[in-house]
Amino acid sequence: MYDFDLFTIGGGSGGVRASRVAAQYGAKVALAEERYLGGTCVNVGCIPKKLLVYAAEFGEAFDDAVGFGWTLDGRRFDWRALIAGKDREIARLNGVYEKLLTGVGVRILREHATVVDAHTVAVGDARYTTRYILVATGGWPTVPAIPGADLAITSNDAFFLPSLPSRVILVGGGYIGVEFAGIFHGLGAKVSLLHRGSLFLRGFDDDVRRVLAAEILKRRIDLRFNTLVEKIEKGSSGIRATLNDGALVDADLIMFATGRAPNTRGLGLERAGVKLQSDGSVLVDSFSCSSVPSIYAVGDCTHRRQLTPVAIAEGQAVAETLFHDNPARPDYENVPSAVFSLPSIGTVGLTEAEARGGSAEVDVFTTTFRPLKHTLSGRDEHTFMKIVVDRRSDRVLGCHMVGPEAAEIIQGLAIALRRGATKAQFDATIGVHPSAAEEFVTMRSKS
Repeated sequence: MYDFDLFTIGGGSGGVRASRVAAQYGAKVALAEERYLGGTCVNVGCIPKKLLVYAAEFGEAFDDAVGFGWTLDGRRFDWRALIAGKDREIARLNGVYEKLLTGVGVRILREHATVVDAHTVAVGDARYTTRYILVATGGWPTVPAIPGADLAITSNDAFFLPSLPSRVILVGGGYIGVEFAGIFHGLGAKVSLLHRGSLFLRGFDDDVRRVLAAEILKRRIDLRFNTLVEKIEKGSSGIRATLNDGALVDADLIMFATGRAPNTRGLGLERAGVKLQSDGSVLVDSFSCSSVPSIYAVGDCTHRRQLTPVAIAEGQAVAETLFHDNPARPDYENVPSAVFSLPSIGTVGLTEAEARGGSAEVDVFTTTFRPLKHTLSGRDEHTFMKIVVDRRSDRVLGCHMVGPEAAEIIQGLAIALRRGATKAQFDATIGVHPSAAEEFVTMRSKS
């Protein structure tokens, strides 16, 4: 009846996973991608950003090395070499994604696709019929409508700068702004981070937010809360931002990290009867099915959690449901996440505010300590850890950390939380000594 069993629009993490698994289950699959395979994460998100974070960390590591007896002469950083190395790795990953798809018979169409109706997709001048359509078009950075906004960049552009700017203004207090503040500062730029609210990283545990703010200030980053940029204009020595308090800040680069919107414009979804929310996200049920039974959506173009592993899980579930007779839906409870700031954040489960806002009576355990490494490096940096516990059941509801290797540590704790681990079980676990991670099983005093 149809040209394809599944037609996926968008070659990011969720779309690639659904397409590849569906093809492995015997479905005839096509995937349309007009930009780059791998989506935001591989090309202008998680992967290149983490590579830049590594580069920024070396700056601090060189400083710390002196305390351990190292003498470092002729230290120099080459932005172009870093970007060239990043480009090589991204090109390699693009090739990996292509092989994953073509290796199982997925047809890749390198053009913009639109939905014509419940079972038809248009790609260029061609039309294809399909049993199911999967929308996996991700998100796209948003820019506030202020005078001179065209003089600024977004995170999409930051990975392709021809040179490292000396002075950078970052606008936005989400994870992207915070991460790039650490990147640019670590590589040697003078950084101002501006956020419209009273404290950045809304949605994270309040103690985590406060601790990270203090650590960022120790690095002499110009951190300003309750601050907006009202206009941007060219100055005598670069770009000038006028702030809501009347202050003028000069920079070589201004980057907006003020949010991302679902990338659903121009897809023809409304014409096909697909219901969208006010922000353009596709409204789906727990099986990722839209208001049109043959059209599904996964990843950042929906109204759910915007994390790469979540999109992958959603894509896997769609393939299982449609082509393996195994109705599946992702479990969004206790999904771990990280912010690769300097220092980094790792978190899983409920924040203290979320736990107290529910029906649970809560006990909270925290610890703050100077890592062993910095007893010799001399760096004024502290690690913070927090455990949120349901007093009645003793079940651990949330774990939060600010400090080196936070993501690596939190991943293991996520398994424990998913298995319903109790504080008593944490306490009974022998720690790895000496390590920061052992603090999660040695906290005894309630906050």
